[in-house]
Amino acid sequence: MASMRDTSVFPDPVYKETVLRPLFDGAKDHHADGFRAIDRAHLVMLAETGILTRQQASSIARALVAIDDEIDLDTLVYTGEVEDFFFLIEKNLKARLGPDLAGRLHTSRSRNDIDHTLFKLGLKPRTEMLLEKMRVLLDAVLSTAEREAETLIVAYTHGQPAQPTTFGHYLGAMAEVLIRDIEKVESAIEVIDLSPMGAAAITTSGFPIDRERVAELLGFARPLENSYGCIASVDYITGIYGAMALSFLHLGRPIQDFQVWSSFEVGQLYVPNALVQISSIMPQKRNPVPIEHLRHLASQTYGRAKAMLDIMHNTPFTDMNDSEGESQAMGYQVFDAAYRVLDLFTALIAQVSINPERVDINTKRSCITITELADSLVRLEDLSFRQAHEVSAAVAKAVVAADGSLVEDGYAPFASAFEAATGRASTLSPERFAELVSARHFVSVRDRLGGPAPTALRASLGRYRQKLRGFFDQAARRTETLKSAHKELNDKFNALLGAA
Repeated sequence: MASMRDTSVFPDPVYKETVLRPLFDGAKDHHADGFRAIDRAHLVMLAETGILTRQQASSIARALVAIDDEIDLDTLVYTGEVEDFFFLIEKNLKARLGPDLAGRLHTSRSRNDIDHTLFKLGLKPRTEMLLEKMRVLLDAVLSTAEREAETLIVAYTHGQPAQPTTFGHYLGAMAEVLIRDIEKVESAIEVIDLSPMGAAAITTSGFPIDRERVAELLGFARPLENSYGCIASVDYITGIYGAMALSFLHLGRPIQDFQVWSSFEVGQLYVPNALVQISSIMPQKRNPVPIEHLRHLASQTYGRAKAMLDIMHNTPFTDMNDSEGESQAMGYQVFDAAYRVLDLFTALIAQVSINPERVDINTKRSCITITELADSLVRLEDLSFRQAHEVSAAVAKAVVAADGSLVEDGYAPFASAFEAATGRASTLSPERFAELVSARHFVSVRDRLGGPAPTALRASLGRYRQKLRGFFDQAARRTETLKSAHKELNDKFNALLGAA
């Protein structure tokens, strides 16, 4: 048979260079601390449950410390003598302790549950950093919204001027989406925070292991219950990258608005000099290029996150390499891009301001307060909304045709259109008309839940602030849990070092 004539030796040189070396380097660069923590937590549990004697555990603990002291990760080069980083540690343990005692550390565990635990340990701090930066951005958005709560802007629909509102109201909408996106990431970290250790290869172990204890020592909230799911479900991957894809898709939309608003033709958003580059040949040009960088970096973050979902598509529901080392390393690039977006957007949102002169010009030219004229005619002149709408439309058409201002030039066409439609003169004076069609009046009467009027908006911003405080509290609790776990693991492992 062909197998009997096979004299090849693992690893094939091409496989070594194309697969094993990149995986080894990735584990060394990203997961060495995770391997160390897992070995120590598992060893403490084996000793506490009596699966290993105190003396056996103590010898293994001292050997692990010696290996840590001797291996220089910065100079460590993959030689192919062992398959991966896990087997490198095991090889070194055997050299110090002999195969019997060294092999006891691997009792009731597998590279399957180790790997998924490693990946979760790698994702946890990155996700916490993501959440921290999202909270800081939300804080900046709310601070600017509070500062600009009564600053008028032109709101656009379909790329055209639509109605007046305030910058604070616009940012409040952005804050609501950001809050929901933070909640998505919070939901994702809840899944990441479930420990796979103790699942072993697939079905747990016949040894009396304590999965809850290992989860506690590693700083997880609790074990992921079903052992098959521990090695097969990748929803901790799709959950976080799905949440990131949506979050940065959503951030890209106000970024695009800011690009339009800061254009010369619109000019309602002012970007300060610190965030503006000047053309190398056209000295009059103020280029707010950080907005462009935000746009493409947000798109890159979205694209990379979506690629992680694509990698998981149509994979079998089992342990598989598709979700492991190199895919994890690729995923970390999503976080790197995300951090840049969040930091830059936070800096931008805190410094931009509204150009009131351009807002006033664009408001006058576009007749965007005309909706309130129609509403006022219903309330004050007892017209149906359809009749009021037709009168208002005639007024807007006449003002735009004359390239005029609704406040300054709208009363005469209004009086004419009203009389033509109703057969009587309006009771509104020119002064009352001017007040009703002003942008400030338009905003002030929209004092309903979620509206832009000062009282309604301040109430909304207060609720968003309360949400933000809740996010900070959740993060503090997780940080305290992790801090306690690190201390507990360190104390218990050091106690093994000192055992006779």
